[in-house]
Amino acid sequence: MGPMKSVYKEKTLNTVTIGHRHIAPSKIVCIGLNYVDHIRELGHEIPEDMVVFLKPNSAISAELHSTHHEPLHYEGELCFVFEKGRFSAVAFGLDLTKRELQSKLRSNGHPWERAKAFDGAAVFSHFVEISGIPPNLTIELDIDGKNVQTGYMDLMIHKPEEILAELLTFMSLNDGDIVMTGTPKGVGVIKANQMFVGKVKRAGEVIVRAEWRAK
Repeated sequence: MGPMKSVYKEKTLNTVTIGHRHIAPSKIVCIGLNYVDHIRELGHEIPEDMVVFLKPNSAISAELHSTHHEPLHYEGELCFVFEKGRFSAVAFGLDLTKRELQSKLRSNGHPWERAKAFDGAAVFSHFVEISGIPPNLTIELDIDGKNVQTGYMDLMIHKPEEILAELLTFMSLNDGDIVMTGTPKGVGVIKANQMFVGKVKRAGEVIVRAEWRAK
């Protein structure tokens, strides 16, 4: 029997775009259960503390998939890039979830990573630079021309400034890291060939728009 051949392939870090820049986040920090209506649609209790979990850089993808060993669920989110001590850019993001597996893990008191941190579990639009966090940012997600999610910052339990301040009390953020701020109600199953359109609006004006055809 001959020597085993290595199947290892070196992989470069995934990147996102801010204007004309490409950056490689070291991690994605996600806030869970941050909208009351979303908590109610999942049948959970409002948590006493901010719910935080991580996705690795390898979760970043430009493609939207409908399955990964099981059907995937979409969660549209307002997302920020951290640079030089502040949130420097904003985007629309999709936190993809293996809901069946997540429910099983949660019921057994186990971490969620197998349901949240798989390859392709984080899909982002391009990021737009901001000088501060506007108080009137909203997100919208349309599927096949029908609005399924709308999220207002006013409806967040933890606002972006609070999220950042809390994270920095126990975690170091590197320049380029992404923070996903949670999803509003309206999550659901992704079906192949559906057209997803995600938008970020400021005072009603669209500042970010992206489209994905689910595979």
